[in-house]
Amino acid sequence: MINHVWGLLHHPDQEWRSISEEHETVSHLFMHHVLILAAIPVVSSFIGTTQVGWTFGGEEAFRVSYGDGIVLGIAFYALILLAIGLVGSFIHWLARGLPDRPDRNECIVFAGYIATPMFLSGLFAIYPVFWLCLLAMVAGIAYTGYLLYKGTPSFLGISHKRGFILSGTTLGVGILILEAMLGIVVLLWSMGSEHSVIWNFF
Repeated sequence: MINHVWGLLHHPDQEWRSISEEHETVSHLFMHHVLILAAIPVVSSFIGTTQVGWTFGGEEAFRVSYGDGIVLGIAFYALILLAIGLVGSFIHWLARGLPDRPDRNECIVFAGYIATPMFLSGLFAIYPVFWLCLLAMVAGIAYTGYLLYKGTPSFLGISHKRGFILSGTTLGVGILILEAMLGIVVLLWSMGSEHSVIWNFF
């Protein structure tokens, strides 16, 4: 797992070839990659929201209780895992006209690996200043796009020109899924924050 993370960040071309040769199963991907790395933004968010508190440039910090933080963390974790499956299924749908179309499981494995920069960028949520987390998210999206660009042609067996179009489409849909997921998390976090404020008041 660690080797693939370093390889995707340091030499993605070589690492994509190595990943392709492994023919990894979805269960192996989740056990050795996704379940571990997806915990980074979840645990970081839990620490940030319960210990530090969200700030939006001012002095006031908004915290949630431990109980609400655990519930929010579980919901966040489930949404991340769901997003991997949705993006993988979308890649499988995009490849429907290709002669060597990969199966859905292979597409989910591919989606799990391209999400690696997004998982790592979640580390910044441990100190949840809005602008810092936003910059980290943008950097994660940018490198995810780069991994898509480098990996799509070899993964789908198509030209770089067509791979660029498909990777751009996949990134766009992935960003929409990410925005929807973040919207749900922010909504849940806001509810948890309000609950904590009311509880502390009484």
